[in-house]
Amino acid sequence: MGQLAPLRIGFLMFPGFPMACLTSAIEPLRAANEICGRREFVWRLVAETAAPVRSSAEIGFDPDEVLQETEGLDHLYLLSPPTAEFADRRRSPARLRWLDRTGVTLGAFSGGIFPLARAELMEGRGCSVHWCYEAAFKAEFPDVTASEAVILRDRRRVTASGAGAVFDLMLRLIEERLGRDCMTEVACWFQHPFMRDEDASQKVPVAHAGSTADSLPPQIRDAIRLFETHVEDPLRIPDVASAVGLSGRHFERLFKRETGQSPLRFYHHLRLSKARQRVLYTNDSMREIASSVGYLTSSPMIRHYTEMFGVSPRDERRLTLALRQARNQPTKVQAAE
Repeated sequence: MGQLAPLRIGFLMFPGFPMACLTSAIEPLRAANEICGRREFVWRLVAETAAPVRSSAEIGFDPDEVLQETEGLDHLYLLSPPTAEFADRRRSPARLRWLDRTGVTLGAFSGGIFPLARAELMEGRGCSVHWCYEAAFKAEFPDVTASEAVILRDRRRVTASGAGAVFDLMLRLIEERLGRDCMTEVACWFQHPFMRDEDASQKVPVAHAGSTADSLPPQIRDAIRLFETHVEDPLRIPDVASAVGLSGRHFERLFKRETGQSPLRFYHHLRLSKARQRVLYTNDSMREIASSVGYLTSSPMIRHYTEMFGVSPRDERRLTLALRQARNQPTKVQAAE
């Protein structure tokens, strides 16, 4: 039986893409090639134009080829911030749909799920969405199932929530192609302690607690889950206490001991954090954002937002947009090695 052809992987870069996701994909593949002594994986950097693409770290990468000419790939992954738009809004999504029809597995890392969904390639499929983009993603794509899993593979769609998840995904591809021994050696090269199961949930920080949600007692985890699923229609704290099987006083004490905040303060912060995602990553109006996090009008939401984050939502949106535009201006930064 002859040797399999190398697995051919493309990485479609948008301005401001997370560089850590790119290196987390390429480095384990490079190591696997070195360990097995042959090129089992080959990769290409792809962009919409031939110009260098600047990452979020403001380092430029020269593409190997442009999207309209790329072919012969097995997988193509989109890397971008959530605000990324196609430079050519007609031809580029059409090219992705053509690649899909030819059998290419399409995927996205971190914010890359946004342009992939904007290309109408996620209908009827689930995807992994980073927790810090979840509210913005659900607002823009209410019909696409967003999962808190670190990795989700669904019928030739492969999504990973962040750089660590991308490394896990590459380990999975290495194991499937070269076996568990090679995968384990690659993981050990990088002192990657373990490969998470694909259904593992993302680690989510608990505000002001210095811990993650999965480390909390079950009743507090259940309460936070109720808070998260009732952002638009806020619950009463006594009702949450009852739902998790605790008296109101015991719930208040336990919640504050574990998180450093009262349940009401935590819930308030959670709702405003969801509002902040939509301020930063959508064009929704203040009225729409306020309604989405349980405010009847925008004025109190704007006041509470300013008190909590030290800047008004309108000012933060304007400043963030200006910063993004400045980062994406052409510079003389040379392509990374």
